[in-house]
Amino acid sequence: MERAASRLDTESQVYTNPASIATALGSAGHVDPLVVIGGQEHRSHVALVHDYLTQRGGAERVVLAMSAAYPQAPIHTSLFDPDGTFPEFGAMDVRPSLIDRLPGLRRHHRLALPLLAPTFSRMYVDAEVTVCSSSGWAHGTQASGRKVVYCHNPARWLYQSDPYLEGLPTAAGGSLAMLRRPLRKWDHRAAASADRYVVNSNAVRKRVADLYGIEAAVIHPPAILGPDGVSSPPAGIEPGFFLCVSRLLGYKNVQAVVAAFADLPHERLVVVGTGPLAKRLEAAATGNVTLTGPVEDGPLRWLYQSCQGLVAASYEDFGLTPVEAAAFAKPTAVLRWGGFLDTTIEGETGVFFDRPEPALIGRAVRQVAASAWDPDRLRAHAERFSAREFASKLRGIVEEESALA
Repeated sequence: MERAASRLDTESQVYTNPASIATALGSAGHVDPLVVIGGQEHRSHVALVHDYLTQRGGAERVVLAMSAAYPQAPIHTSLFDPDGTFPEFGAMDVRPSLIDRLPGLRRHHRLALPLLAPTFSRMYVDAEVTVCSSSGWAHGTQASGRKVVYCHNPARWLYQSDPYLEGLPTAAGGSLAMLRRPLRKWDHRAAASADRYVVNSNAVRKRVADLYGIEAAVIHPPAILGPDGVSSPPAGIEPGFFLCVSRLLGYKNVQAVVAAFADLPHERLVVVGTGPLAKRLEAAATGNVTLTGPVEDGPLRWLYQSCQGLVAASYEDFGLTPVEAAAFAKPTAVLRWGGFLDTTIEGETGVFFDRPEPALIGRAVRQVAASAWDPDRLRAHAERFSAREFASKLRGIVEEESALA
């Protein structure tokens, strides 16, 4: 095991060269496993795998919900930044891969993209059932027992790469462009290796069917953040604003939301999140827009409680934030796209706009502000996406697969 670890440490340096990665992937897009993750005296019943735990987003909240359903399950991942992700992971059995030792990757996980296919191909998890929370990497993990993939979206870095890679250094983006063909082969092999595929929305279900020919079940992620819990106001923000909670990436369309409020001088916008477009958005923001950066759950609860409504303009695979807003009895002005079609009911929990354009966003925001919303209906809608419901459905699938292990 120690010799294998040393070998992988050495080869990780080689894999920063695109040609070397392509060679490692091979024509079939496969790398032989080197590292066994597990090796316990007693084989785990369930193990969890996630792409990387370096940020605070919807996928990471799903892993927290999975861990709540299986609190004894270890969590395997490529990179683990305890300061960058949710603090709850600090008390869990998180087992990062060897590339976690490479300088700078924890804080800048997208720079690790050329290394992640070889990394997950080398993971071999020893458990009756391995549940992979995947946006394109974790499903490549090799498992001794049954493998269930919970797919947030097919690999955005392969199939929607231009907006995803915005803000990434040119060299890293160029490396991925060179590797796209072998990585797509690797990705299809990884998808085919699953015993059961589960997806987070009907939009992702269609993408999985179109790309991989796999018919997947839909289990909606839970809304973990709700009104029960500590609420603390951030400094300098008064109630009555509109809220946008998003990573600051190109495909999230936060730039269009900020631009919309330039034409809404009597409304205020608070943007929560971080990402490579932060400086650009700060420069474009008018005086009625506040960018907070990332916030803890306590201040985020206060922001949901104190806003008029949420604005969600991103190309989302699931679209969790309208459900979180509904849990606080708040409506959403939302893009008519993808997972938002599962998480928003037009006229009952929100108002749709058809394209992420400032004029259309502004019109929807004005409609939300001018409409009366039933708080009981909003809360009842959020209940459909409870952690209890998610855990029950996940356990059902895991037990079905465990019976076949």
